[in-house]
Amino acid sequence: MAAYWTQHPTPTDVVVPVPLHAARLRQRGYNQAALLAREMARQAGLALDERTLVRRRATASQVDLTAEQRKENVRAAFQCVGPALAGQRVLLIDDVCTTGSTLDACAVALQEGGASSVHALTLARAR
Repeated sequence: MAAYWTQHPTPTDVVVPVPLHAARLRQRGYNQAALLAREMARQAGLALDERTLVRRRATASQVDLTAEQRKENVRAAFQCVGPALAGQRVLLIDDVCTTGSTLDACAVALQEGGASSVHALTLARAR
């Protein structure tokens, strides 16, 4: 991911992973997007923020949902807590993009939190 970003850079102040709900994080034991974001930030020499963007409600697994169901499932599920990202150019990191619904919902929350721009990078894209 860092090599791709280096070849296709976007102006970035901070790297932010797509957050898991606390219950899902306890169940799984890790957040794959956070692991990717940490390494991305380290390799690219960028700041990392894992606290400001939060998943404010648990959502159903998206695996068997249609595109429209996915969009509705994550609508208003994310929120920025505090002003840390205000005026920041955010690089949002997730593991897989299927329909883009999660990335869109996160971008809305980041913009509502004052981010000046949001770009996203994922490890994989589902077909």
